[in-house]
Amino acid sequence: MSKQFSDLRIQEELLNGLKDLNISKPTEIQEKIIPVLLNKTADVVGLAKTGTGKTAAFGLPLLQLIDVNNKEVQAVILAPTRELGQQISCNLKSFSKYIPAISIASICGGIPIKPQIERLKEDTHIIVATPGRLADLVKREAVNLKNIAYFILDEADEMVSALKADLDLIIKEIPKKRRTLLFTATLSGAIKQLVNNYMSKEILQIEVNMESLGHKGIDHKYVVVEPIEKLEVLLHFLNVNASKRGIIFCKTKAAVNKLAKKLAINKFSSGAIHGSLTQGIRDRIMNQFREGHLNILVATDLAARGIDVKDLSYVVNYHLPDTYDAYVHRSGRTARAGASGLSLTIIQQEEIEDISEFERALDIRFQVFEKASAKNIEENNALIWANKIFKTKPNKQVSEDFKAQIKTIFHHLTKDELVDKILANYLANTKTTSLTTEVSKKKKKSKS
Repeated sequence: MSKQFSDLRIQEELLNGLKDLNISKPTEIQEKIIPVLLNKTADVVGLAKTGTGKTAAFGLPLLQLIDVNNKEVQAVILAPTRELGQQISCNLKSFSKYIPAISIASICGGIPIKPQIERLKEDTHIIVATPGRLADLVKREAVNLKNIAYFILDEADEMVSALKADLDLIIKEIPKKRRTLLFTATLSGAIKQLVNNYMSKEILQIEVNMESLGHKGIDHKYVVVEPIEKLEVLLHFLNVNASKRGIIFCKTKAAVNKLAKKLAINKFSSGAIHGSLTQGIRDRIMNQFREGHLNILVATDLAARGIDVKDLSYVVNYHLPDTYDAYVHRSGRTARAGASGLSLTIIQQEEIEDISEFERALDIRFQVFEKASAKNIEENNALIWANKIFKTKPNKQVSEDFKAQIKTIFHHLTKDELVDKILANYLANTKTTSLTTEVSKKKKKSKS
């Protein structure tokens, strides 16, 4: 018989909050983490991929342990991106809906700092922050972290590289006698070093079932392409899966911009996020994606952290990531909440050996994804071209006289004849071969 949250001794107010969210049964990591946090005092390293319910695993017991009569900051939760920080903060506020005395402050970068400074003058029990912004507030002496009891690092593997300087500054500010909870999808060398340097000697390592950690429900596939055909293979995949939603990952901000522009030109329902965009633009794109107004998101690894969208059917690695950790986080965006998903990696011939290394390191198996034939690619390009015409808005500045002259030229053509002529013109201009052959065959058959 599966456990309920009440079996984990979660207090009634929090159970009511979960009920409002239609959350009744704990996930595996929640079953393992919650009793440890409530009943023991050791530091904890939680090893689990995204989408396994980490926020509730540490958030519920943390909310239960907060002393509402103590007006000082008691807990700091660090997240690598503002999106993830906001998500954690919203979740905690939803969980604690029936404990209004608990005060939670979201202190993340990308928005003006002065309102945050004013907010921290109020009573605050829990701070959810990005390392850069919290380090800035520490330097300004706008926040007091000297008496915190709980220090939580979520997706810590993203904070031990680019964000390490800010992390080090914050750790120097907080008391040595504290409880540290660290959550990561992979236990890299950098994470092990952080554990050794900043966590107590008494550490409990808790991990979910390795099958779940290693991408349960995800089909890992790769397709080998020539550089010249890479974009067309991607566009064919996206067109075939036009009714589905997913994320395309690129290595660099420039690559994200370039690909996003190509998708926009070809009228795909898409948007792009990376670290150089203003926070306002990132928020707008993310909201559009979450609400289903966009089907495709093109993103860098770090910018995609905090995306918690349950109905993503696929992720595409347009560039193979540099690290195994990055692949875990990328592929973990799909197959969430028990669903299945596809992680498709587009590679060139010289990268095939890298696939074997990813298999060994992550204990997963890749299958070959059948590349679309030249004929299918050409047909897809024609469909994209036709869709672009369909989605083109009429030019209101064209004069009625000129429009009438154009209509006169096509006046005697039926709809089918007009389509045939437009398609023939497209094929002639694109110099395709296999499609032209198919059209010729069909015409001969129709005549006979």
